[in-house]
Amino acid sequence: MAHALQVPASAFSRQFGKIRDQVYEAGVIEVTSHDRVVGAYISPKELEHFNRLKSREVQVLHAGEIGDDLLAEIENAQYGVISR
Repeated sequence: MAHALQVPASAFSRQFGKIRDQVYEAGVIEVTSHDRVVGAYISPKELEHFNRLKSREVQVLHAGEIGDDLLAEIENAQYGVISR
């Protein structure tokens, strides 16, 4: 993946019109302050992609984080039977 365009926060605020046009080609423009990324400006296409990915997220639990109640439900679950 290519590196995102980077622009200082001061330039981002002063040149927003120009940057708004650039984001369509760049996809993502990282906004920096003191050489640190502090945010990003993304194109509508990238925003749509981000929202699709967010909608597909699942919660991951580590075995040690599973409570006794949930563990009992998992142990007693039967394939093809919907619990109530």
